[in-house]
Amino acid sequence: MTTMLTAARAEALFTTGLATGSRPTLEVADEAIRTAVRTRGGTRACAGDVAAEFGDHPELALPRMRWALATVSLLYPPRGRRQRWALVA
Repeated sequence: MTTMLTAARAEALFTTGLATGSRPTLEVADEAIRTAVRTRGGTRACAGDVAAEFGDHPELALPRMRWALATVSLLYPPRGRRQRWALVA
């Protein structure tokens, strides 16, 4: 299952200049994602750019989004569930 944060990171990564198929380190990807969000004006703008690419070039956008999602999923693994504290009387 893709979380909203994973989707937002993947959309931002999609809009960067990193090559599709590259294997960026966490530091490189993190900086690229932050820069994309800042320069485009937020995650919604990144999502809009992704949508435009899917409309204009779907044959290129699909493999790029697959790469972005796979990269984000690899570099940002899901955190475990938080432990809930039990009250003991």
